Amino acid sequence: MRNVMLSALVAFGVGAASPTSASAERPPELNCQAGPIEKSYGGGSWLVYACDDNRSAVVVSAQDNPATPFYFILYVSPDGEIRLYGEGNGARSATQPAFNELSNLDQAGVATLVAEASAAKELP
Repeated sequence: MRNVMLSALVAFGVGAASPTSASAERPPELNCQAGPIEKSYGGGSWLVYACDDNRSAVVVSAQDNPATPFYFILYVSPDGEIRLYGEGNGARSATQPAFNELSNLDQAGVATLVAEASAAKELP
């Protein structure tokens, strides 16, 4: 799972751009290794890792989730804007409901995920 996380971070740090505008602020490279905690989104199991900016999180499909392989990045910019990115080859029937649920999170909801994942011990 750690290799999946590192791949997600490289893709996020190097290739992510705003879905609404190519000229918008580009998210910085983040280290998102704190955690994970297990959560359910869209009826599937997901692992949540906190990022070192203490605002953002990565949500990775668990092994038994039909969305595998897939991950989402919840990036919260310094001004509080939440951007949700997703990438992978998992079943759309599993990723779309999770996307819908994650897209409803507000800044407080993301902050709670980050705090919970930061407090969790890393899996061996």
